[in-house]
Amino acid sequence: MTGSDGFDIARREVLLRRIGDELLTQSGDSKSRVLPVKKITENEYQISFENELTFQPDSLVNITRRLLAKDPLASDYVVNVLNCSNSSIAYGYAISNNKRNDIIACRGRVQPQGCYMINIKFKPAAINSAKSGYILGSLSFLAFVGFMFLRSVKPQGAIGDGQNTTTVTSQNIVTTTGQNTVTITLGSMLFDAKNRKLIINGNEISLTGTETRVLHIFASSPNETIERSRLQKEIWEDEGVIVGRSLDMFISKLRKKLEPDPNINIVVIRGKGYKLEISA
Repeated sequence: MTGSDGFDIARREVLLRRIGDELLTQSGDSKSRVLPVKKITENEYQISFENELTFQPDSLVNITRRLLAKDPLASDYVVNVLNCSNSSIAYGYAISNNKRNDIIACRGRVQPQGCYMINIKFKPAAINSAKSGYILGSLSFLAFVGFMFLRSVKPQGAIGDGQNTTTVTSQNIVTTTGQNTVTITLGSMLFDAKNRKLIINGNEISLTGTETRVLHIFASSPNETIERSRLQKEIWEDEGVIVGRSLDMFISKLRKKLEPDPNINIVVIRGKGYKLEISA
């Protein structure tokens, strides 16, 4: 492989193997092997396993989204889970750079134990590059037209009253699943704030009202330090009582409920507060 894309393609195969590894771990298998990743065509790969396994569609979708977000060439892809015996499709979904075009079905339905292969087909990089170039060129032209228009209608020396507002959403963190229902993806877990529960591999972990409020603050700013004073103020000040040890107690309880995913942890930032660490 030559060129700047060569390294990214090699790195992609490592990410694909990591997908298989995490899927086995979530199914309770920490010993059997992920077999060598096969390159079926220029843009299609196959992940296979030494032993049978079971999987939860939500977990598979979350794992692929989180890991392939690190692949700069993987903006759009289709995932098909095949039965080893006849290559029939047991489950499949499509992920797009534009989330509105995602196609995901049968979430929450645990798949039976069996021999599976996972095929992942990526949109050709040339198509993505051409489309990106076209969009960037169009945006540049529109920005120029907008600038000239503003110059023509705005008196010189005037200062606009409005300010540009930028809304930043962490990739693969927040997913709206229905009216007034928001689930937040934390590693391989789903945090259902409305129903006060965590979901991993089909299993539900109940949360108290206070645990839900504390976790929601962390989940809104993953991998960022949250000051202790802010947590106490937002959780307890409205109730008229702030108890220092209460926060430590709820943090300890949350840590235990997050233990099913070893990639998630609430750590103490000495002298400042806490941080919800979500590792890749």
